[in-house]
Amino acid sequence: MDPETVDAELLAAVAAGDQRAFAALYDRYSRQAYSLARRVCVDPDFADEAVQEAFLVVWKDPGRFDPARGGFASWLLMLVHHRSVDVVRRQSSHRRRHLLGMDEFADGVLPAEAGADERAMTNVVGGLVRKALDELSAEQRQVIGLAYLGGYTQAEVSAITGLPLGTVKSRTFAGIKRLRDLLAGLGRRHDGLEVW
Repeated sequence: MDPETVDAELLAAVAAGDQRAFAALYDRYSRQAYSLARRVCVDPDFADEAVQEAFLVVWKDPGRFDPARGGFASWLLMLVHHRSVDVVRRQSSHRRRHLLGMDEFADGVLPAEAGADERAMTNVVGGLVRKALDELSAEQRQVIGLAYLGGYTQAEVSAITGLPLGTVKSRTFAGIKRLRDLLAGLGRRHDGLEVW
């Protein structure tokens, strides 16, 4: 019997509440599903969570699978990919909220306001960095913005953008190198002013 027929029979049994059929589907696809989730999530616990969520969809609502749109394996792996991206986003959001809490703590410990000279220097440096970022390609700006300004890991950037991890890494590397070159004169003179 071909795999698609086996999948269709197992899925029909799952729709009827057959736990053994569900276990058989899990046994058939859990390794592939976990491998995909691990590539997206990197963290093994997050990958487990994504796989569990995808299989939960299969158990609770097997009728969502439409054989006219492709095979069961493709549909399941698409579910795993979407759940993996969701898990990564949830964790990133949690981390950002946690970091915001740390910022509030720091506000209570650190001086409330920088001096005028520090603010002026920050504005000058910030302007130079913004100008340098504008010189990057849109692709480099995207990955650097997500990684360094958004606080995402390269694996998370890959999941968010849909780009392969290798592409994210190479764009980040090239973008950082270009920024370094553009900002090399930052400590020297800029528009006739000594920056520092």
